[in-house]
Amino acid sequence: MKRWIAGCTLILLLTGAVAADEGMWLFNAFPTAKVKAKYGFEATQPWLDHVRLSSVRFNNGGSGSFVSANGLTFTNHHVGANCIQGLSKEGADFMKTGFYAKTQAEEVRCPDLELNVLQEIEDVTAKVDAAAKPGLSAAQLGQAQRAAMAAIEKDCATQSGLRCDVVLLYAGALSHLYKYKKYTDVRLVFAPEFDAAFFGGDPDNFTYPRYDLDISFFRIYENDKPVHLDNFLPWSRAGVSDGELIFVSGHPGGTDRLNTLSQLEYLRDVFYPFTLKSLQQRIAMLKQFSSASAENARIAQETLFGNENSYKAFYGEEAGLKDRKLMDKKAAEEQKLRAAYESTKKPGERPAGAEQRSGAEPSEPSQPSPWEEISQAEKVQSEIFLPLTFLERRAGLRGELNRIARDLVRAVTEKTKPNGERLREYRESALPSLEQHLFSAAPIYKSLETALFAYSLAEMRDNLGAQNPVVQRVLKGRDPAEVAKELIANTKLQDVALRKQLYNGGMEAVNASTDPLIVTMRAIEPETRAVRKRYDDEVQSVERRDGALISKTHFAAGGLNMPPDATFTLRLSYGAVKGYTENGKRIPYFTTIGGAFEHAAQHGNKPPYQLPQSWDASKSKINLSTPLNAVNTADIIGGNSGSPVVNKRGEVVGIIFDGNIQSLPWDFVYDDAQGRAVHVDSHGILEALRKIYGATALANELAGASAPAKTMAAPVQNKAASSSDANYRH
Repeated sequence: MKRWIAGCTLILLLTGAVAADEGMWLFNAFPTAKVKAKYGFEATQPWLDHVRLSSVRFNNGGSGSFVSANGLTFTNHHVGANCIQGLSKEGADFMKTGFYAKTQAEEVRCPDLELNVLQEIEDVTAKVDAAAKPGLSAAQLGQAQRAAMAAIEKDCATQSGLRCDVVLLYAGALSHLYKYKKYTDVRLVFAPEFDAAFFGGDPDNFTYPRYDLDISFFRIYENDKPVHLDNFLPWSRAGVSDGELIFVSGHPGGTDRLNTLSQLEYLRDVFYPFTLKSLQQRIAMLKQFSSASAENARIAQETLFGNENSYKAFYGEEAGLKDRKLMDKKAAEEQKLRAAYESTKKPGERPAGAEQRSGAEPSEPSQPSPWEEISQAEKVQSEIFLPLTFLERRAGLRGELNRIARDLVRAVTEKTKPNGERLREYRESALPSLEQHLFSAAPIYKSLETALFAYSLAEMRDNLGAQNPVVQRVLKGRDPAEVAKELIANTKLQDVALRKQLYNGGMEAVNASTDPLIVTMRAIEPETRAVRKRYDDEVQSVERRDGALISKTHFAAGGLNMPPDATFTLRLSYGAVKGYTENGKRIPYFTTIGGAFEHAAQHGNKPPYQLPQSWDASKSKINLSTPLNAVNTADIIGGNSGSPVVNKRGEVVGIIFDGNIQSLPWDFVYDDAQGRAVHVDSHGILEALRKIYGATALANELAGASAPAKTMAAPVQNKAASSSDANYRH
C-alpha cells in the first residue's frame, strides 16, 4: 500500500510564490494549482504516480527513466560512462566505437551499477525529532538524530526488503523516509561513440547551441530475465514545440539556495578557490598522463572528462557568488528573515515554533541567533578545511585502490559498533550498496592509480606542510612519486577475492594485513577520524540544528518561497520550451542534426569537433532538419543529467544532459532570463538510432511501446492550452 503523507502542516505552506518556473518540487508537494493557473494543465495524482514510478536514480550520480515494459532504461552517455568504460578493454574501446546489442543475449552486465526506483515516501519527522532531548549539545543532538535515522532505516529495510534512506529537508526541519526498489543486474544495450555523445568537448560544455547525442540505454534484469514493468514512459516521435509545457523528473544532487550568507561566503572564499586550483592542476596532470600513449588516453578519458566538467561547473558557480547583485539579494533576504525571527519572540522567550536549544536558560536574552551560530560553524569549517579535505575526503589519497583500502579499514571497525553509533555511510541499511561497490569487478589500472596517488600526495604535502605528522607518517621523507609507485605496485587490493577475504575476516584480518595501502590507511586513521568527528560535531550538527530553526521561521512567516534544497532525491520541475537572447542575438530553442555537420565544418572537422565516421557515412540518409538538442526553462542542477523531459501526455520528448553557462548560478538563485536546461530531442534520437546506427530493434522497441491506459489517466487541461499539442514543428 502506498503512503504519500504530506508531512505535517509545514509542507502545506510550500505553495508560496516562486519566481517564474522555479522549483525542484517534492512529488508529494507538487504545486498543481500553480501549474494549472499558468499553463492550463492539471497534473493529476495518477499522472504524478506514473511519472514517479517510471523515473530511475542511477546511484553513481545521475538520473534516468524506464522507456519500455521490458526493462529498457534510458540515461545520458556520461552517466553510463563508468559502465561503458568498465566493459571496455584494450582493443575493444566502447567509448571510442560505441556499443549496440542487437539481441538481449548480447547485452552485457555492468560491473557495479545500482538503479533505484522510488516506491513511497513516509514522513518520519516526529520520530527523528523525538531524539531532541532537552539539554543536548549540538554534537549530542546530531548523534542522537543520526542514531534515530539509522534505526528507522534498518527497520524499514528489514520489513520491506527495499532500500530505505531518511532524507533531511530544510536542513532537518522535515525528515522523510524514501523507500526504493533496487536493481543491480543492469546491462548495457546501446551507447554511441564518445565523439557523438560529447561533440564539441570541453570547449562546448555548458554552452548553447549544442549538438550532442548524449544518450545510452540499459536493461534491468532479475533472475537473469528482463524485468517486466507496469510503469514506463512511452516515446514521443514528435519531440517538442516552441512554448510547450514540459516536466523534468530527476534527482538533482544538491543546491544551496537556503544557505545563510556565512555559508555562501565560506563557499566563495574557501571552497571554490581551493577546488578550482586543485582541479586545474589535476587536469594538467591527467592530460600529461594521457599524452604518453593511446592506452593511457583510453583509461584516463572518463576521469579527465569528470575533472574538466567539475572545473567548468564550479567556475560558473563561483562566478555567481562573486556577483555583487546576487550576494546583495541574499543579504537582503537574510536581513528580512532575521527581522522576522526577532519579531516572533519577546525578551526571555523563544521564537514561535522553535525549540529551546541546549545550554541556554529559557530567560536568557543574549543567546546567539541561529545565523550567528552557523557563522561560527563556518569559521570552524574554514579552520579544518585542509585536513578534512586531504585526509577524510581523501584528496591526499586519490584513486580506487585507496578508496577500497579506506572502506575496508573503516567498515570492519564500524560493523563492530551498534548501528546507531556508526558513521552514516556504514549503517546497516547502507551496507548492501557499499558491498556491491567494494566487490566490483570493474577494471582498475595501476598506471592511472599511481599517477593520481603521486599527484595527490604531493598536493597534500604542499598544503599541509612537509612537517605535518600525517604527511611525515605517509611519506617518511621520500618523494611522493616514489611512495605512490611503491605502494601501488605492491598492493593486492585489485583482487576481488582478497577484498572479500579481508572484509569477511573483520578487524582481525584487516589489522593483520600487510598490504601497503591497508597499512597506510590504518596509520592515518586516528587523525582522519578526529577531523571527521570535529566536522560532524561542530559544523554539520550546528548547520542542521540551526538551519532547521531558520526554516521554521520561514514557515511561521507564512511559507517558503521555494522548495527544499536538492538532496539527490526525486524531484519534479516544470517549464516551457523556450529560446533566449544573448548579446543581442536571438538563440533558437532547438538545433538540428544538420547543424552538427555545419558546426564540425566550421571547426575544420578536427577534435573535439570531429563527428564519428558512422555519421559521415550515413549523412545522405539522414533528415538533416531533424531537431537534435533543445532548451527549456525547467529548474535543474547537477544530478539531473539523464532526467526524462516529459510532455503533458507523460511521453518522453527528450533527456536532460546539460545546462548553459547562465544556468550554473542556479545552485544559489534561479533566473530564467537566459539560464536554460539543455536536452536531447526524442525525435533526433530515433533518427540517429535508425539511420546512423542501424539500431532498428531498439528504435522499434521505443516507438512501439505504449503505457497501460490505467496509468495514464486523462489529465485535466484548458482548451486554450491544448492547441500546442497539434503544433509540433515536424
